[in-house]
Amino acid sequence: MPVARAQPAGVKNYITPNGLQRLRDELRFLLARERPAVTQVVSWAAGNGDRSENADYQYGKRRLREIDRRIRFLRKRIDAAAIVDPETPRSGQAASRAFFGATVRYANAAGTERLVRIVGVDEIDLDRNHISWVSPLARALMKSGPGDRVVLHAPGSTEHLQILEVRYERIPSEPFSETPGAEVAAKGPRPRG
Repeated sequence: MPVARAQPAGVKNYITPNGLQRLRDELRFLLARERPAVTQVVSWAAGNGDRSENADYQYGKRRLREIDRRIRFLRKRIDAAAIVDPETPRSGQAASRAFFGATVRYANAAGTERLVRIVGVDEIDLDRNHISWVSPLARALMKSGPGDRVVLHAPGSTEHLQILEVRYERIPSEPFSETPGAEVAAKGPRPRG
């Protein structure tokens, strides 16, 4: 299961439409497939007698608690979501300045260029250069435009960056996919032997 990410208290849960869909897909999977499958195994294991030494029962109950915790978390995140579509046309300075949903190309002092997309806390994917809007890098980039110089104050270092390009476009994201080992129980209880 994905790890819950920290977000400052009282801060809106900004998210892109694709990010919100991913959360909804995960919630639907947990409710419709994963939880019922694990519940089936727990029910089967409970019928096998002594629960204190029944690994299937113990593991299943623990897994149900994890699933229920994740369901509560997802429901809260979805309910608190403030959807911002990066494809929505912007005018004036908002079209050329970095805000939530922006794709920003910048260069460091050595001239190394990098491209990042500013997304919600629940959408972070460093392999795809999707950074949280509350991260030190995103905060340094916010409100800057092409030609601007900003200072990134990261833990243990300070870096000077030059903004090369700011654009707003669809931010590709990986659709929700089941975690390895999910629904192991869907195949049914093991035969008694």
